[in-house]
Amino acid sequence: MADRQFDIVVVGGGPGGYVAAIRAAQLGLSAAVVERDRLGGVCLNWGCIPTKALLKNAEIYRTLQHADRWGISCKSLSFDFPKIIKRSRDVALLNSKGVEYLFKKNKIEHIHGSGKLAGPGTPGGPGMVEVSAGGKPMETIRARHIILATGARPRSIPGVAIDGKKVIGSTEAMSLPRPPASMIIIGAGAIGAEFAYFYNTFGTKVTMVEMMPGILPVEDEEISKLLASNFRKNGIEIITGARVEEVTSGKEVAVSVASGEGKKKMTAEVALMAVGVQGNIENLGLEAAGVKTEKGWIVADDYSRTSVPGVYAVGDVAGPPWLAHVASREGIVCVEAIAWGAGG
Repeated sequence: MADRQFDIVVVGGGPGGYVAAIRAAQLGLSAAVVERDRLGGVCLNWGCIPTKALLKNAEIYRTLQHADRWGISCKSLSFDFPKIIKRSRDVALLNSKGVEYLFKKNKIEHIHGSGKLAGPGTPGGPGMVEVSAGGKPMETIRARHIILATGARPRSIPGVAIDGKKVIGSTEAMSLPRPPASMIIIGAGAIGAEFAYFYNTFGTKVTMVEMMPGILPVEDEEISKLLASNFRKNGIEIITGARVEEVTSGKEVAVSVASGEGKKKMTAEVALMAVGVQGNIENLGLEAAGVKTEKGWIVADDYSRTSVPGVYAVGDVAGPPWLAHVASREGIVCVEAIAWGAGG
C-alpha cells in the first residue's frame, strides 16, 4: 500500500487524541488517529465514564436501602450485579460510538492498529508512523506533525504484578462477574475511593490501605476527613500511614503492611491496585527517534512539543495531572499552535 499522508497523525484515540484530531479538522487540517481499540481511550471506555455509571447504580441502591426515611417501603430489595456491569459497559459503548460519529462528521480517518514513530521527519517535513496489528506491520503513514496521545495504565508497587485475577487493576474492577466477599484496596486516591464506595455498597468487605496520613491525599484535608468518617460509618476499614511490604496470591491474596502501629497481615478474596498510573511510552520508537523521556513520561513543553521537532505529546503520556479535561485542552492548544504557527 502506498504511504498515505496527513497534516496531523495522532497516535491514541483518548480524550487528548480524539479532541486534538477534531480540532485539527475544524481548522482545515487533514487528520488521522491510530487507535487499536475503541475510540475514547481509557477515560471513556474503562475510566471516568463507566465508573460514574457504576457509582450511580450504587447511589440508587444505597438510597433504596434507607427508603423508609422518606416513608417509602422497599421490601425484598435485591440487585442483579451482571446487569449493573452491563449498564456501565453499554454507557461506555454508546459514548465511544458518539466519538466515531464525530470522526465521520469531521472526516477524520480512524486507522485501526498500534502506531509507532518510524521517522520523525524534518521541521515542516513529513514524519512517519508505522501502523501494525497483531504484531505485524500494516502500513506506514506520513505526517507533517505527529501527536503522541497513548495515555497511561494502572501502576503497581515494586515486586507486585497485576495478574488480573487475584491482584487486579481498575479495568478488571469494572467488569467482575460478582462482588467479591472481601477486597483490599491498595491506594486511597480517587480510584481507590470510588471502588471502595461501589463494592462496599454491594456487600463486599472493603479494607483500604494508604501510605499517606489520610485518604484522598491530594484533596483538602477537610474533605479527606469527612469521607473517611463516612466510609468507616458504612463499614469500610481504613489503614493510613501504612506501607505495603508484600503481596502474595493463593486461594486468597495476602497483603502485609507496616505502619506506626506495627506490622499486619491481611487476607481477602482480591486486592485492587490503585496507587496511580504510568505512561504508555513503550513500543513507540521514542529512543530511536530521540524523543526525551523522564521518570516514565514524555517530556513536553506548554505547546506539547517534545525534544524532536514535529513530534508532540498530550495527555497522560506527558505526565500529571492525569485528568481527561487536561488532556483535551492540551490537544486543542497543541493543534492551534501548529495551525497558527506557534507549534514549531
